[in-house]
Amino acid sequence: MKTYKLLGADGNTYESETPGTLGGNGKLKIYGRLDCPSALSAIRRFPGSYEKSRVFFADEKAALEAGYRPCGRCMRAKYREYTANPDAYKAKFGVE
Repeated sequence: MKTYKLLGADGNTYESETPGTLGGNGKLKIYGRLDCPSALSAIRRFPGSYEKSRVFFADEKAALEAGYRPCGRCMRAKYREYTANPDAYKAKFGVE
């Protein structure tokens, strides 16, 4: 059976039989949609390099718990809400 490497709330990777629903950049601590134009552009511009910092999350709560923020390009409304009040945004997902 195929497994996928996902990043957990504790910052460690784990194996999952279910693929992640969100992708992220481990260096910038940003998460977004798997089809994010910014991420896809970076993968094309820096082949082999960008993928090294690419991480995947089961859901948005896991991304927030790991210390990541929403992408300003593919998740614009969520990014604006997050930057206006990060604590309130995290609280919606039960993240402290």
